[in-house]
Formats: sequence, C-alpha cells, structure tokens
Amino acid sequence: MHKHILLIWAVCLFSFASAQNIKHPLKPSDLYKQPTLMSPRLSPDGKWIVYELSEVDTAKDNRVSHLWMQSFDGKQSIQLTYGDEPASTPKWSPDGKYVSYLSERDSKTAGQVWLMDRRGGEGHKLTDIKGELEEYEWSPDSKRLALIIKDPENKGEEEPKTIPPIKIDRYHFKQDIEGYLQHRYSHLYLYDIATKKLDTLTRGHMDDSSPQWSPDGKLIAYVSNHTSDPDRNENTDIFTIEAKAGAAETQLTTFTGHDINPLWSPDGKKIAYLRSTSDADYFIYQHDVLCLMDADGKNNKLLTDQLDRPVSNIAWSRDGKDLEYLVSSDRIRYINRYNLLTRKSFTVYKGAECSFSDLMGSSAGIWVGKMTTPYMPHELVAIENGKIRRLSFHQDKWLSTVKLAHVKGFQSFSSDGTLVSGILYTPDSIVTKKMPFILYIHGGPTDQDEFDFDEIRQTLACAGFAVAAVNYRGSTGRGIEYTKAIYADWGNKEVKDLLGAVDELVKLGVADKDRLGIGGWSYGGILTDYTIATDPRFKAASSGAGSALQLAIYGSDQWVVQYDNELGAPWKNADKYIKLSYPFFHADKIKTPTQFMSGLKDFNVPTGGGEQMYEALRSQGVPTQMVLYPGQYHGITVPSYQVDRLQRYIEWFGKYLAP
Repeated sequence: MHKHILLIWAVCLFSFASAQNIKHPLKPSDLYKQPTLMSPRLSPDGKWIVYELSEVDTAKDNRVSHLWMQSFDGKQSIQLTYGDEPASTPKWSPDGKYVSYLSERDSKTAGQVWLMDRRGGEGHKLTDIKGELEEYEWSPDSKRLALIIKDPENKGEEEPKTIPPIKIDRYHFKQDIEGYLQHRYSHLYLYDIATKKLDTLTRGHMDDSSPQWSPDGKLIAYVSNHTSDPDRNENTDIFTIEAKAGAAETQLTTFTGHDINPLWSPDGKKIAYLRSTSDADYFIYQHDVLCLMDADGKNNKLLTDQLDRPVSNIAWSRDGKDLEYLVSSDRIRYINRYNLLTRKSFTVYKGAECSFSDLMGSSAGIWVGKMTTPYMPHELVAIENGKIRRLSFHQDKWLSTVKLAHVKGFQSFSSDGTLVSGILYTPDSIVTKKMPFILYIHGGPTDQDEFDFDEIRQTLACAGFAVAAVNYRGSTGRGIEYTKAIYADWGNKEVKDLLGAVDELVKLGVADKDRLGIGGWSYGGILTDYTIATDPRFKAASSGAGSALQLAIYGSDQWVVQYDNELGAPWKNADKYIKLSYPFFHADKIKTPTQFMSGLKDFNVPTGGGEQMYEALRSQGVPTQMVLYPGQYHGITVPSYQVDRLQRYIEWFGKYLAP
C-alpha cells in the first residue's frame, strides 16, 4: 500500500517537473517577463562591466531599470541597485572607485547624478541641478564632470498655477517626446565634485551634445550647430573648449553635413568621429563614415568612404593602435577594425545571423559588447581572437519557458529586377502547407531589419502566421544608392520590393495567396497604406503611426526640414505632394479591412495621419477600426499597451486570414 502511494507520488513529481520544462509558443503576455540589457560600461581595469537591466513592474505597468556588474571572466554577476526608483546611465569614475548613475530619487526635477562605492553600499546623490540633465562624462582625474543640461522650464522658477500660453516662433517647432519647442537649449557645463560648483562653458541659441574629455583633462570636445538658424539644417560640427569658466571654443570641423560622436585617442593626439556622406542642409538618405583628424582639426581623413556601408559605434583599442567600429550590411551588424599603422580595415567578427552594439576595448585584441540573434535578446559578450564568449545570461530563464519561431533569410526580385533581401519567420522549421501570411514592414525608411531578436514578428509567427521582414529600397545595408533610390518618390520602388517578396513566398509555397496580410509602424505604416492602395489582394492590414495625405501633414509633424529640402514647399510643388498622397486620393480603391493605431502624443507621425485614412475607409463601408494609446509618443512604451498591441494584431489578422 505504501509502495503504491510512493509510486503515485513519484509519478506526480515527475509529471510536475516535466510540465515545468514544457515550452509554449511565445505569446504577447510573455513579454512581461523579458528583461532588457542596456548601456554597458567597462571598468578602467577591464575586469568588470556595469550596465542597466530593466524589467517590467506589472503592478505599476512600467519598466524599472537597475544596475548590475558582470565580471569579465564570466564568473560573477552582481546586482547593485534595488527598489522602486530606476537607476540608469551607469559610468565608472576613471580611478575605478565609484559607479555613477542617473536617478530621479529624492529629486523634484529631472534625474540627478548619484555615486556608489564600487565595493558596495548605498548610493548618494551628487548633483542637485535645475534643468534637464541629458548627458554627463567624468574627467580623467575623477574630480569633475562635464554635463549637458537643457535650460529649465519657467527659467527654473516654480510652475504657475495656470499654465501660460505656449509661444511658438521657431521654424522647427515640435519634436516627439519633447513636445512644442520653445527657446530652451542644451549647453555644456563643468561640475566640481568636491565643491559642487557648477560653471557654464557654452551659451547661445543652439544645442550642444556628446561631451568627451581629452586624456589630459584640459579640453572637452563636443558637438554643436553654429549656423545662423540651426533649425533649418543638420550642420553639426565638432568643437573643443578648455575645461574652465570663460574659455573660448575652437571649431575643428567645417563640413556642411553633420560631424558627430567625437572620441579622443588614448594619447590625446587624434580624434575619431563620424561624418555624413551628404553635405546637403538636410538629407535623410545618407550614411555615416568613420573619420580621423589631429586633435587640432588638421589632417582630416575619411577612413571608410570606400566601404559604401554605414558605420557606427567607434571604440579605440586601449593602446591607441586600432579603431573598432560596427558596419551595417545586409541584415547584420558586424565588427571591423582599422589599424592606424597599416591604414587598412579588416573584419574582426562577422556572424551569419547576429548583430552587435556598444563595443568597448578591453585589452589587446579583446573587446566587449552586446550581441543579439533571432533567438536571443541582447546579452553581453567578449570577442576574443575571432570567437564569441557569453558573459551574461539574463535572457535564459524566460527563454527556457517559450518556444520561438524559426527564422531564416530569403531573397526576392522586384518587378524591375531589383534583388531584395528579407527574413522569414515561421512557427516551425519545416513548412508543410501554405500558411496565413503577414508582411510586417520596418520603419525609417533608413533602417534595416536584421538577424536580431524581434518580439513582434516572433510573437506573430508563434500565433500561427508566416511573417516576413523585407529590406525594401530606402533601407540601409545595401549601399548608398540603394538607400537614396526613393528620394522624393515615396511609395513606388518600396511597394515593388514588398510585392516582389510576397510573390516569391507565394511561389515557394509558404504564403497562402488567399490569406495575405500586411502591417507595420511608422514608415512601415505609411508603406502599408501605399501597398493596399496599389494591390487589392491583401485580406487584412494594420497601419500603425502612419500617414497617407502628405499634403495635409506638412507643418503638423516634426519633419518640416525634410519636406522643404526633399519635396519643396507644398504651395510650389502641390502636384508632388498630391502624387505622394495617392493612398488617400485613391481610398475608393482600397477594399482591405484595415486597423489603424497611434500614440495620442505622437509628434513624429501625428494621430491625424491615421484618422484621415480611418475616416476615408469608414465612409465607404470598408471594415476598419482605430486604436489610440493615451499618453504614448511615437514608440509605445507602456508594457500593457505593448502587449495589447500584439494581441490586437493577432485578433485582427486572425479574423480575416483564418481558413
């Protein structure tokens, strides 16, 4: 009898343990459990990495970030901060004694700099600054901070009981998240840690950013636009200024495009930076090129202009002999190195299906950064002798509970013969029958879909759809001519590329031609409108943060500089604007049931863009719905709204693409 009971108990325990190991297909609510790793910084001795790890607090419906330390040998992982208040933007003091970070704890205004002994203990607030603290960097002697502070609202005085009218007199007068732009500018300040004295280094009607100390602590390099009206162009240049009050600034670059991201060499003799390929006042279809100049601005050289790919994330080796950088190329971001002696670049690591970010030089030939794959969100890795070594494992717990979709690349030809690259997501690795299909389009347009972890497409595929990402013309990663092919010609070549990819997947027997869906966000929403106005075969669509009546959007979003430089003024080029507004003016041709979505505080692509199309389809009896997210900007950030959006995608496409 007892043996029988014990046997039943053992079977129950085994069944429970087995159930614990059973994976379920990824569903929207699983994203509540996904941590996000950001802002890694390597310690001065190269033995530790400090970083942010954010997780969802479901009770408060927000993400809270805390600081962690990971040892370079991979053996220790330590959480540094706890509690309800988030900690962000960690940095090491150059002497290695402290970890600094930003926190809004005990602050009536925006975040302040806090300090924590790297050996442990409570953090304490260092600064008490009026205005919005946007950036900060330690001086090499660990005694001062370079700060970028935005002018405070109401000139630092207490907010009046009745909010005064907003006075607008700027050309570029609105920006997503920031709201209506008044004459509040971001400037460079110097903060003494011992005396807590704050000195103003720069002034004027322009914004400064990206402060970087020279290794000897005498100069600070930064980026600013000193043209007569910075609102009308993107002509940022690199300047230096002595780290003392009343010092005069020195302009190092004069290129009429943008010069950004200055980074001193370890010996202080050179500055590496990024420059745009275009010298136009404003040109969205451009790449960034790696450049190198002497510390006084002389002997300026372009290092990657022959690469024909955008580069990013510059990092010096600790001996100053090499510059590491990332290259965006056809669905991946890989690591290159430029050697100053040989004056040549070579590839350090180029995985077939992965992407990198946040590179840092650890020691000779060894680098640390973040890596992601289609099956793993970002984790810390070391890159040693062309090999990858995992350092952090925060994603493993929640990934152990979910079954992910299968991901593979594909290529297709457009009707004009253009070769286009894409990525396909399917519930399983083997497709045995034609599937309901969703073409989910990336935004930008100057961006690319990569072999990274994509929670939206993964979730849709796990719900039973075949899902495709397509890098249409206008995307990066295929050369500058590919990117600028859509200049002043929106909704033409991109639509050909998208339809060519759909045709290819139908021909391969993956997509069911009678159950085709399409959707996207931002420019992906705009292209959704363009495509359903061009091709009637889509049975369902979801257009998020999109617009179709471009003639009416002028002046209501943040892109006036692009419109004036790319399309010209509407009163001079009305025909061009009407041509690019064809989804609205041909709304009577659209029969596709379409869902429109928007964040109600979006100044990037305002809600009106979706409202106009919603009303146009609704007036004709086409099935449609509009979903508006209160308090949200262009990006949806509230966790429950993110989950809600995914669930609505599944329900909308499921309703119209079901067998």
